[in-house]
Amino acid sequence: MTKNWVLHFFNNLPAFLFIVLVIFLQGCKNAAQPDIRDTTTSGTILISVDETFKPVIDSQIKVFESQFPQAKIIVQYKPEAECLRDLNRDSVRMVIVTRGLSEKEEKILTDTLSYKPSFGTIAFDAIAVITNNRSVDTAFTMEDIRSMVKGTSGYKYKVLLDGLSATSTVRYVVDSLLRGAPLSKNIVAAKNSEAVVDNVSNNPDVIGLVGVSWTGNKDDPQQSSFMQKVKIAAIECNGCQGTYVKPYQANIAMARYPMIRPLYYILKENYEGLGSGFKNFLIYEKGQLIFKRAYLLPARMRFEVRDIQISE
Repeated sequence: MTKNWVLHFFNNLPAFLFIVLVIFLQGCKNAAQPDIRDTTTSGTILISVDETFKPVIDSQIKVFESQFPQAKIIVQYKPEAECLRDLNRDSVRMVIVTRGLSEKEEKILTDTLSYKPSFGTIAFDAIAVITNNRSVDTAFTMEDIRSMVKGTSGYKYKVLLDGLSATSTVRYVVDSLLRGAPLSKNIVAAKNSEAVVDNVSNNPDVIGLVGVSWTGNKDDPQQSSFMQKVKIAAIECNGCQGTYVKPYQANIAMARYPMIRPLYYILKENYEGLGSGFKNFLIYEKGQLIFKRAYLLPARMRFEVRDIQISE
């Protein structure tokens, strides 16, 4: 019986090898499929985004994925410094932050990746100053804002930020308002931008600094609810003495609003993959219109400002 089994095995050996070969090739095919699916309109990528821009980037991803159902963008919202550190993670394909790469950072990444990462401006953001709805103060000079963050102001407000370190808003305050000086005791921290708006809406003794995308979208029910409880303060105009302006797009475009910052993408991709597809979506018409609707200034779309006269 043993002899007959051995003869049967060797007689069927070609068929056995054929089955093994088919299974092996099928496994190779399945392993290669993720690369094949990674195109400008399909696949899955992980990106890190400055949490300040969560409302507008959520909108961008929602529209992009609805237009391209085979595409999946997994987003992590973090403080800006953590997003920049994520450039060293292989799994993160793109970050969206308020600055580009320095020459040193670009060289290090190029040496690490063996290709040059790309980055560019996609929009311009403004830092809005928000006050409680019961506050009688609705206009400030830049010196008012600087003295409040320094703790030397006659105003009794605490200044509420989206953290005390690592965030793009904190970096702006340190670099542009404090000019390198340490944060004062007059500055307090909230968990994130949403918490800043929520805390100001419940506390008349604080003012908050947040990205304008948290205050401008009237189509967002959450923002509409917040804006019923807080006011957007006007800040002394750049180049137009005696005038106070709010962070509207026209004032950003004409640089009349004094607290403006760019928004960048940084992309780690040396081929036409899903990261490139999402970047193209952000810089062309549909993505730029979404930035416009969120009250940011589109960086790649022409924006016209016209003077008009209103008859009362």
